[in-house]
Amino acid sequence: MDISLVIPVYNEEESLVPLMEWVARVMTENGFSYEAIFVDDGSTDGSWTVITQLRERYPEVRGIRFRRNYGKSPALYCGFDAAQGDVVITMDADLQDSPDEISELYRMVTAEGYDLVSGWKRKRYDPIGKTWPSKFFNWTARRASGIRLHDFNCGLKAYKKKVVKSIEVYGEMHRFIPILAKQAGFRRIGEKVVQHRARQFGVSKFGWERMIKGYIDLLTVLFMTRFGRRPMYIFGGLGTVMFLVGLVITVWLIAEKLWLQHHGLPLRPVTDQPLFYIALLAVGLGVQTFLAGFLGEMVNRSAPERNHYLVDERL
Repeated sequence: MDISLVIPVYNEEESLVPLMEWVARVMTENGFSYEAIFVDDGSTDGSWTVITQLRERYPEVRGIRFRRNYGKSPALYCGFDAAQGDVVITMDADLQDSPDEISELYRMVTAEGYDLVSGWKRKRYDPIGKTWPSKFFNWTARRASGIRLHDFNCGLKAYKKKVVKSIEVYGEMHRFIPILAKQAGFRRIGEKVVQHRARQFGVSKFGWERMIKGYIDLLTVLFMTRFGRRPMYIFGGLGTVMFLVGLVITVWLIAEKLWLQHHGLPLRPVTDQPLFYIALLAVGLGVQTFLAGFLGEMVNRSAPERNHYLVDERL
């Protein structure tokens, strides 16, 4: 199979039929063998009914239905797990991503050897309250990760099959799949300018809160990619440094007091000096931070599978 198309769906019943008709036309024109995996993320409208009807018209349609709304990352995770195509392409279900981009994305992966190709919506049809925070967020992600992409959060992406089978997408980490892929050893990450279309049906499912979550998730993914396997490296190291600093200050204060006493010079009691309490604080925090790293190691070694979602139905 050439392509697996993974499409998360949340209350998009109006757009599913025209989207699938467009996808089928593009696939037929290019002679691609494919599957279209629609992941219904707990929709409360008639999205699943439409997906079921599409399955009757198009044998290439697959469906996964969550019992409740989990979010885009879990939908992608389950779609990636089910994908069988040599190239996996993701796109949103709201018709703002153009299926006409599929053939070029496929070519860049298969002919040019990219592991991952991310879309770049250079011209966007979103309100300024959404575009400017997105620009700032992408700038921060570029600086923090070293990956030169203009649009980390673009839903239109293409991957080699082995990429999606090698990374774990959970929580809200779909924004940072390029970072996860790079950490997994996939360095050939490219970008393609893609067409962004105005929304035809419904309203956006994301609000301002996604920007706050985005920055929290960015810090999380950067920490996890560097220290997720060995949390003791950062917590243990930081705790050790703090403990040693506090210990050295304490020893120095006590030694200074003994020296002054021996020479009969005036002195201040150690407990009257603010530096003594700073040293005690450093020792205490050092011990606690070290223990946090130790506990992190224990949790990391015994953590159960985090990606477990209730699936009501599969097509």
